Amino acid sequence: MARLEVTEIFCGINFPGHLHTQESLHSAQYFGFQNNDIVIATYPKSGTTWMQEILTLIYSKGDDLLAKTIPNWERAPWLEQIYLRDIQRDGGGPRFLTTHLQYDILKPALKNSQAKVIYVTRNPKDVAVSFYHFHKIAKFLPDPGTFEEFLTTFLEGTVHYGSWFDHVKGWLGHKDELKLLCVSYENMKKDLRGAIKGLCKFLGCPMYPKELEDIERHCDFSTMSKSSMANYTTVPPEILDQNQGKFMRKGIVGDWKEHFTSEQTTRFDEIFKKEMQGVRHLCLEWDQE
Repeated sequence: MARLEVTEIFCGINFPGHLHTQESLHSAQYFGFQNNDIVIATYPKSGTTWMQEILTLIYSKGDDLLAKTIPNWERAPWLEQIYLRDIQRDGGGPRFLTTHLQYDILKPALKNSQAKVIYVTRNPKDVAVSFYHFHKIAKFLPDPGTFEEFLTTFLEGTVHYGSWFDHVKGWLGHKDELKLLCVSYENMKKDLRGAIKGLCKFLGCPMYPKELEDIERHCDFSTMSKSSMANYTTVPPEILDQNQGKFMRKGIVGDWKEHFTSEQTTRFDEIFKKEMQGVRHLCLEWDQE
């Protein structure tokens, strides 16, 4: 299924037709969650692949066999994508599920579930930069134009997958209704082992020091970026052209400072302040300077 030029509009949000249909999006909205499901919820380019890898290693006690032999999109498939298949794992263990959908879309399915949700946040300036570069290699996303043009659509919330502001406010504004742990990209970069320990506590998966060491080593960006099971190099260039740039590009904090002009920074900060006014306890932890 190509549909590279198709855009699906669902609940007022644009989604790439290569990965989504009205049927797949509707199925996600009313997905039958099980109580031991683990859901990774993120806005695109916020650390999704990183968290998929970490969860794989936590539940394998640091053994990287699965991470080295099964693509991440099969280990933790996207609820809303057409490629979702039979995801019940042998042995009745928890299912790992991934979503870029806003909370309001999944609310009907999640509201009566005991599934655990891990929400990953990231500085939206870094998200905008990473998403811009992803558009340049993803043939199923629109041409981003210049960074100035893309930033305008990002701030307007008219990019594919919708508004970053709505996404974050939707999920974290309803965290008390869910079994939800918020993890920031910046904290994982600062203290990966501490973040892994926090995840293990939330998930009820105690770890020995050696296992934590193995997870930390495997989930280092330089290691993951070389893994074909995580870096999407197995995807044909007609769909994801990594000759034009890498899916796992830098994995750093603060790359936005190399892209934003002073005017763009001021405009972004003004819109951020307006959009997030009165919002508290959102696990938004990064250098604002």
